[in-house]
Amino acid sequence: MPLLIHLRVLLVAAGLAVCRGYPTDGAGDARAYNSSMCQRSFPCGGLNIHYPLYLSNESKVVDGVAYSYCGYPGMAVLCDDSRATLQLAWGTNYTVLGIDYDNHTITLADADILASNGGCPRPRHNVTIPREAWLNFTPTGNTTISFFLNCSLAAPPPPDVVPINCTGFDPGRGSFLAPQLGAPDFDPSVACNEVYVAPVLTGEWLTSPEHRRRLGDGGYGDVLRRGFRLSWDPSAGPCFRCELSGGRCSYNQLGGFLGCLCSDGRVRTTDCGPKKVSKKTITAIGSSAAALVLFLLLVVVSFLYIRKRRQYKMTSSSRLLKYSNSGGTPRSRGGSDLESDSVHNLQTHHFAYEELEEATGGFCDTRELGDGGFGTVYKGQLRDGRVVAVKRLYNNGCRHVEQFVNEAAILSRLRHPNLVTFYGCTSSRSRELLLVYEYVPNGTVADHLHGHRAGERALPWPLRLNVAVEAAAALAYLHAIEPSVVHRDVKTTNILLDADFHVKVADFGLSRLFPLDGATHVSTAPQGTPGYVDPEYHQCYQLTDRSDVYSFGVVLAELISSKPAVDVTRDRDEINLAAMAVGRIQRSELEQLVDAELGYGFDEATTKAMTMVAELAFRCLQQNSEMRPPIREVLDGLRGIQEGGAREKKYDVVVVPRSPNTVHAPWDSMSTTPSITSSA
Repeated sequence: MPLLIHLRVLLVAAGLAVCRGYPTDGAGDARAYNSSMCQRSFPCGGLNIHYPLYLSNESKVVDGVAYSYCGYPGMAVLCDDSRATLQLAWGTNYTVLGIDYDNHTITLADADILASNGGCPRPRHNVTIPREAWLNFTPTGNTTISFFLNCSLAAPPPPDVVPINCTGFDPGRGSFLAPQLGAPDFDPSVACNEVYVAPVLTGEWLTSPEHRRRLGDGGYGDVLRRGFRLSWDPSAGPCFRCELSGGRCSYNQLGGFLGCLCSDGRVRTTDCGPKKVSKKTITAIGSSAAALVLFLLLVVVSFLYIRKRRQYKMTSSSRLLKYSNSGGTPRSRGGSDLESDSVHNLQTHHFAYEELEEATGGFCDTRELGDGGFGTVYKGQLRDGRVVAVKRLYNNGCRHVEQFVNEAAILSRLRHPNLVTFYGCTSSRSRELLLVYEYVPNGTVADHLHGHRAGERALPWPLRLNVAVEAAAALAYLHAIEPSVVHRDVKTTNILLDADFHVKVADFGLSRLFPLDGATHVSTAPQGTPGYVDPEYHQCYQLTDRSDVYSFGVVLAELISSKPAVDVTRDRDEINLAAMAVGRIQRSELEQLVDAELGYGFDEATTKAMTMVAELAFRCLQQNSEMRPPIREVLDGLRGIQEGGAREKKYDVVVVPRSPNTVHAPWDSMSTTPSITSSA
């Protein structure tokens, strides 16, 4: 449990003020607030909008506390042109179609989709719910449509994938959609330029073949305009007592509870005073008091432990994490500290925006290196002569700023020869958020395996094996530090190669820190790239370090086969490379998986090494995470193969008995990057 949550629970339970700015007098009353700014209700777009929603311009409602508001976090409504709009993420607006206060749900539709003309709107972004918002996707009534736009295909897609036959889409490149229910196990090809997942309401269009046939002819537009449904929990957080007394909760812009806004125009720390409640309610509150006391004892112990851990907080960039080739365990700050950092507070160099603008030639298109997950990457040269790569956050709000800060916060504390070097970023007061890395000139491993540089044949087997060893060394370092880091997006496009073909693992926008309390997993909605996401993580929403091991198993399969992780031109049961590799290895058909041009079957040493690597990949790709080896064991195995000293007993068997536990289960394409998620 993060430190701030511990503090709030302690203060609320003790009946104290949660934040400064609300001193109480002897009668227990606090300051007055401008109640005229917190209207009881207001009409907008044919809807009656009231608490817990609030007008977005209701700020500074409490004297002395800026950026506070009277409603739940993340539920600010902008009323403009007789239309109610809710902004879920920076720059992404959703029109409010309906509100059900009794069932605590709100129906939204993408404002860009509603404003589009014609029946074939073009999806532009995924839905991301800010972490501090009190909104969640309803467990029932919603499903998704996956869009795969501008794909280059050598063969027709699977029959259940619906082609989009609309004007406005590039006629030379295929575009497709796949509803979640009844859709095939379809992942977008690496040749698809854009992938989006749109939430929609479940309805007749999913179950009726007639409706499904009309989707690709523009019928999907009607489905998108019907919107999707989010819900909120009125009993969540510390404001339950406030609402029970007839008050309304006030929060700051970070989601911190400020106080209880009462009908007499005053602010109180926890509630609005005595209110008649039923005997049943009193009994329920009393019965939970004993449990609360026990809980508070645990909270106090946890709080003292976390406070002690924070004493190790680093105070300057000279005390950044250190590394050793033997995989040491450098220490860092507690996980809650790291993930709550702002760009301004990062212990790293802050560049001026003007310097980076000059270094990249005004972010000239000719200097664009590619897409960095949530921003565009440009090549530049600093005034001191260093050649750098500059990542620029998308301005259209299609990616969450939190991922940007997360990558800067994590990389500023990591040092390893096989991780991309982080030079710094702009401050939070800059015109734009920019990250600065070392420039890695030799492209990505994906480029050399099956991309535009594959024809150069610059990656013979010894180099590929070294790529595997160095990438595993980088992951072993991440998993060994305290708090450990799970990359969560291990793939060949995030493994860069320098001029000497040494590995530089990059792109930490989706990475997560593991707490220092010995937790075995972090519960979070699946994120990652199709073809690489751990199926157990996708199904159970539990992220572990073995999720990285699964993704690395796909990388190993790519290194020995030269095939992309996802290819819709392959047979349906082999679109996913992980499924193909597991199946071919189980059937003793390794020669049909490996790239024969690497020397497999012709050179005895190469054949033996590739067979051993295939066995390692097979172990990494087990659906049950407990059956996968830790990354340190994978690294030791790869080093043994590279040195030619691997024990025959451990690596001479490739085919294992077939069982349900070793068969890769197909999974749907709901989890694309970035996924629909309410937690980062």
